[in-house]
Amino acid sequence: MQESSLDRAKAHKPVVIEVGGEPLGVVVPHAGGYRFLAVKLPAFVIDGQHFATVEQAHIAVAAAVGKNGSDAA
Repeated sequence: MQESSLDRAKAHKPVVIEVGGEPLGVVVPHAGGYRFLAVKLPAFVIDGQHFATVEQAHIAVAAAVGKNGSDAA
């Protein structure tokens, strides 16, 4: 029983979104996609938005903060 709860915890682990090497928020699994949660002021314009993929979230964050984002992880 404990193992299944550990697997569930790994599945819900947040993914950090960085732009230009600066962490701006995280995405967490939500409703078949990912919800973005901002942790830095420039990214709050899209806080709470839902994305189908982590990559789409990264693109949206980069656009929201006005940076290319191509060098971010």
